[in-house]
Amino acid sequence: MCEIYVKADPMLYESRARSLRIHGFVTKIRLENLFWDILVELAGNEGMTTNQLIAKLYDEIEQYRGEVENFASFLRVTCLRYLTLRHQKPGEKPSLAVVGTLPTSRHELPRASAA
Repeated sequence: MCEIYVKADPMLYESRARSLRIHGFVTKIRLENLFWDILVELAGNEGMTTNQLIAKLYDEIEQYRGEVENFASFLRVTCLRYLTLRHQKPGEKPSLAVVGTLPTSRHELPRASAA
């Protein structure tokens, strides 16, 4: 079972820091390359750049929670939830913890990449 995991390309779990601007302030976020790849896909599905998506997520979590703690971990969880929701069947119970309600239509779920 573990063979499919241990044979993963080490580049996928190598971390990389990227600089971006949120509300005029430059900040660095360090994530593993695989998470950056997922964020690129998610941003493309939303018609945004990765930096635009990250700034929007920052704004929304700040508005919802009032503060942003451990934003890099929030982005990792966002990626995992995106993948889970993308593969979820209509009417299926969520397989990851969700606070609040799930989207009510397939249109509201993250779209799968055409690639």
